[in-house]
Amino acid sequence: MPRKRIQIKKIDNISSRQVTFSKRRKGLFKKAQELSTLCDADVALIVFSTTSKLFEYASSSVEQVIERLNRHSAIHRLDRPSIEQQLERDSNDTLRKKVEDNTREVRQLNGEDLQGLTLQELQKLEELLKRGLTCVSKAKDENAMQEISTLQRKAEELMEENQKLKQVPSLIHGQRQQLECIISSSSYLPEEDYSDTSLKLGLP
Repeated sequence: MPRKRIQIKKIDNISSRQVTFSKRRKGLFKKAQELSTLCDADVALIVFSTTSKLFEYASSSVEQVIERLNRHSAIHRLDRPSIEQQLERDSNDTLRKKVEDNTREVRQLNGEDLQGLTLQELQKLEELLKRGLTCVSKAKDENAMQEISTLQRKAEELMEENQKLKQVPSLIHGQRQQLECIISSSSYLPEEDYSDTSLKLGLP
């Protein structure tokens, strides 16, 4: 009867997981030792458990194998650049070319470095200049209209303030006339008669 294949997924039960880890780790180290012995290979194996416990095996020394790996990686990087380095170099070359093209285009728009341009290139440059001039003129007109509108709004505000200030003397004059009328009318009030009109009895 064939042996049932175990589904490769994380074991939920902690104790079962620990037992499986111990068995598989020993089997892995045994295979590494057999590979080193049979093939005369320099093998190093490092394993950390879920509890951060370190297990290691090396046919010679883990430090020696790691040092050998670093030397090999450095030589490999010098001989054959990595994909990341190649992409970075290509990106830098592309950016440098774009900067050079933009710089040359700006100089040509300023009327420089026109030698060697074909008739079509000169016509294209002329169209760019016309289009740029149109955009500049449009932006200038818009800014001028905005400034005129702002000045008109400020002029209207000043005129309103001026009208308010002109009304202040007339209001003061009207209040003064009302006060004078009140004072003059109060001066014509009849004087109170303080004569004694009480009834007296007896001999005069």
